[in-house]
Amino acid sequence: ALPILQDKGFPEPVMRLNKEILEADAILIASPEYNYSVSGVLKNALDWLSRITPAQPFKNKPVAIISATGGPLGGARNQYELRKILGCFEALVLARPEIFIGMEQTKFDASLKLTDEPTRKILGDQMKAFADHITKVKKGFA
Repeated sequence: ALPILQDKGFPEPVMRLNKEILEADAILIASPEYNYSVSGVLKNALDWLSRITPAQPFKNKPVAIISATGGPLGGARNQYELRKILGCFEALVLARPEIFIGMEQTKFDASLKLTDEPTRKILGDQMKAFADHITKVKKGFA
């Protein structure tokens, strides 16, 4: 059973996101990089969620991260910031493989379909590793 949260002035979308994360088996965060860091929208959502108690939604939750940017680094700086934030939430972030999709404009077609086979392969590798990570967390071997 999920803990019952008392309304302490949290906006309804924050409460809904908290509930959805609590109910999820795992969380996949796909995020671009903004100014060498996490996007303001994602950071704001995480800041709101950090204030909800007693049901901290990320605690012991398996999480994987993917980032993509138009530049060559693929969001690496964003991911390191995000890993730091999620560590404070006691999320269980998948360590490897890390997915940084650089030069994204060359890897997707006009309808946003992924056309780059090496990128498709590493994404598949990450999803397999994430599935294993979720299984280990559920069994208590994180």
